[in-house]
Amino acid sequence: MAAYLCPPAVIHGEHAVKTSEIVAEVRDRHPHAAWAPRIDGIAASTGIETRGWMLPLETAVAPGEGGGLRAVGTEPTQQALVRDGFTQQEVDRVMTALASIPAPQTVQERTAPAWEAVQSYGERAARGALQTAGLDASDVDCLITSHSTTPALPGLDMTLANRLQLRSDVMLLPATQWACIAGTRSLALAADLVAADPDRVVLVVISEALSTTYQPADDTLESLIVRLLFADTAVAAVVTGRPRPEAVLRLDAAWHHTLPGTQDLHRLETRADGTHFVMDRRGPRAVQETVTAMWEWLHARYQDDPHAWHPDVLLAHPGGTRVLEYMEQTMPDTWPPGLLDHSRDSYTSGNRGGAAVFDILRRAHDAGLQKPGNRAVLYAAAPGLTATALEGQWL
Repeated sequence: MAAYLCPPAVIHGEHAVKTSEIVAEVRDRHPHAAWAPRIDGIAASTGIETRGWMLPLETAVAPGEGGGLRAVGTEPTQQALVRDGFTQQEVDRVMTALASIPAPQTVQERTAPAWEAVQSYGERAARGALQTAGLDASDVDCLITSHSTTPALPGLDMTLANRLQLRSDVMLLPATQWACIAGTRSLALAADLVAADPDRVVLVVISEALSTTYQPADDTLESLIVRLLFADTAVAAVVTGRPRPEAVLRLDAAWHHTLPGTQDLHRLETRADGTHFVMDRRGPRAVQETVTAMWEWLHARYQDDPHAWHPDVLLAHPGGTRVLEYMEQTMPDTWPPGLLDHSRDSYTSGNRGGAAVFDILRRAHDAGLQKPGNRAVLYAAAPGLTATALEGQWL
């Protein structure tokens, strides 16, 4: 399977949003929510003080255009008031009052600016990854893209094909519903592609505006947690079938695992006011099942040397620190401590969804602690529930 991965480019959201700002906004909007007295403790438990968004917090919480008249329409409202005997002056006053009532943003109002940002950030990441790999856009044979939070047709693949001026024969593979496994699953697919043709050059680009799931009107505890967790990031990396001087990791094997009957545990729902990320408290335990299955895969892969072999770094995105703790508790006692340090470090500035594994890999690369021959395991789980892991060697 050998595939060679160059260092990823990581573009963080340029708008720093502090946890204290989110807490203040939510407390002001939902002062009587059942969880309101505990909001400070809940926020502190995330371990996140600041996260980067592609758009400012003010954009997420702004009311929609049209006010309270949007739902019923200006003309029907005027006609109804006139029929009920209101004078024109009274009608004008009522219409002004209705127009001033804040209304939620529509899907278009919420998604359109985020989609523009996703495209721009994705382009920046793509150019950065090609530069890091020492390649030009004309060298790309295949483009894999993912952006689950801003659905669009055509998607990011077509945007980049045009903006980067890719060759007309480049294979475009958009994967908009991979979500949190976009990093690992795109690498597994890229590895399969270069295994079939070692001369292929595959460019992977993942751009996620997870802040679009910030829904001001929601007053559930799960919605509060979503507000506090997510960050926006665009990442990109080049995968080749032949060694390159710039490559940092050789990918040797991939593993996939899907839990049946778990599709409703975590999901995105599109409603009148935009995209909502719905969380189920059973989700982390289900993700833990995929971790256990991954341990079994690694054990079987190295059954001839079960005691001496261990990864030197784990680049894991299981969705949160709770499952990271489970991973630490269930990995073999003989494995060294600190394998998940870079994963934990990434979470301190937010959950990046599909971009997370590339961000964690970049942190491991920049730390400069890995030596040639060190073994790495990349793992991620996503709504579905489904997981993908890769095992490889540091170069």
